[in-house]
Amino acid sequence: MALENIPDSVASAELPETSTIITATGSEWWRSAVIYQIYPRSFADSDGNGVGDLPGITHRLPALAELGVDAIWLSPFFKSPQKDAGYDVSDYCDVDPLFGTLNDFDKLLETAHGLGLKVIADMVPNHTSDQHEWFQAALAAPEGSPERDRYMFRDGKGPKGDIMPNNWESVFGGPMWERIINPDGTPGQWYLHIFDKSQPDLNWENPWVREKFFDILRFWLDRGVDGFRVDVAHGMIKEAGLPDYTPPEEGASMGGPVGSDVIHGITDPESIPDPPYWGQPGVHDIWRGWHTVLAEYEGDRVLCAEAWVDPLSKVALWVRPDEMSQAFNFAYMFAAWKAKPLRRVIKESIEAFSAVGAPSTWVLSNHDVVRHASRLALTKDSPQGAGIGPKTHGKPDPVLGLRRARAATSLMLALPGSSYLYQGEELGLPEDMELPDNARQDPTWFRTNGEKYGRDGCRVPIPWEADKPSYGFNRSGKSWLPQPQDWAPYARDAQEGVPGSTLELYKSALALRSQHRLGTGSLEWLHDYGKKVVAFRNGDVTVITNLGKVAVELPVGDILLSSEPIVGGALPTDTTVWIRS
Repeated sequence: MALENIPDSVASAELPETSTIITATGSEWWRSAVIYQIYPRSFADSDGNGVGDLPGITHRLPALAELGVDAIWLSPFFKSPQKDAGYDVSDYCDVDPLFGTLNDFDKLLETAHGLGLKVIADMVPNHTSDQHEWFQAALAAPEGSPERDRYMFRDGKGPKGDIMPNNWESVFGGPMWERIINPDGTPGQWYLHIFDKSQPDLNWENPWVREKFFDILRFWLDRGVDGFRVDVAHGMIKEAGLPDYTPPEEGASMGGPVGSDVIHGITDPESIPDPPYWGQPGVHDIWRGWHTVLAEYEGDRVLCAEAWVDPLSKVALWVRPDEMSQAFNFAYMFAAWKAKPLRRVIKESIEAFSAVGAPSTWVLSNHDVVRHASRLALTKDSPQGAGIGPKTHGKPDPVLGLRRARAATSLMLALPGSSYLYQGEELGLPEDMELPDNARQDPTWFRTNGEKYGRDGCRVPIPWEADKPSYGFNRSGKSWLPQPQDWAPYARDAQEGVPGSTLELYKSALALRSQHRLGTGSLEWLHDYGKKVVAFRNGDVTVITNLGKVAVELPVGDILLSSEPIVGGALPTDTTVWIRS
């Protein structure tokens, strides 16, 4: 959820007077799971080098079991030059020494399963590192060779081939093409990189590439992983001919206008045009193949798509019965903090995903966006990847941001379907907005010459113990990104057992969600609380969120949960309450 200054008229037509939304049903664990994202660099560091690692994660897993989540999702830990924090993979079947060893991963997996936690690995199939042996072989091979055909190599335009094949712009800024130098020192072909030039795009039209990834999936499935979150699941296939394309907004972005205008009344979502490098129909054949591989294994293995497309009916194409299990709901993440847009996106999410037999997912923060404890208090847009920094005008009020974040999470965890949490949000962590320029590591910062701060602000190592070096992230005090000096109150041990703390709010919400089976419930809208309120019943729980400026009278009943104290039987602004119906 993002802006508070988007007009109510945007994507927010009135709901019917009465409406009960029946959710898709099924017995798989992931349909109602709460999944906790771990960004390994920033979770826990066991060896004191300033970078989180797999043994550090293993040591801290009991805290996540105590929190009450069902599964963990690990951002990439594969072997990598780390030019994009692991999203530039040089070996998909090994652990980067920065994070540990394969034995360390096996121990993490065994520990997690022993605590009742599923483990989801992050797979990055759109591109590899330029240090991957496949790409190095492609550079050494001649034009037109099988090795070159594994990537998106093209001849340049003009008599000397020195003009890029098209005008595409990288998500990280600058052109989407890089020219190579042949072994004899002469200028050669150009290769495509949707992201950084160190991340060449694979050619997914090539059957060899598809077969290699089947092997990679089986390598990790054989070790016991419970599924995969798939990076850039709307990429991989590019429009034939690679035609020129100029995005309607600055930069290539990660997809369509997610979180702005929601497109209504579409009967054939596949007919909606996308950029020639996003959302092409051919990607669905890839996911059908991956679905078949996962079906070889017992235990309801999961595939979750990072697919930045609009509208929700189009996102649902990724989770048809023979494709993926879940898709991230970015329309919900970026919905305005206003009642009408929120009701609209919740209604359309459940309807769109249920129409193909899939659960809706809900998410508020991740490693690519401004943390929602800050984003919800912004008064202007913050596009994905832009970030917030020292020179940002109109920085969010931290008190207002946290209050809204607590209300938003309390609303989200009451919705039927599956929810994703990002490490540190259970502590109420805000975005780190004061990182010095010389500490930044996100490629976006460098490729835009500092015009965009990038994603470092949401990736700062999280605090565990208020009075320890680096807040207990390790024992050495080192940290790959500097931690703010005022984070001690956010530390886990400073909140443990403290009534009203954000950590205890999350624990209570997760326990009640499980106890009342809200993840597998159905949603019935309640319309008696005014236009500035989101209210619904899920099973025997009534959920009310007040997004207006006037307190709302509450119905009679036992209060199970409230994101802020309730005084005098009225629900304050920016507050969510759960009441036993």
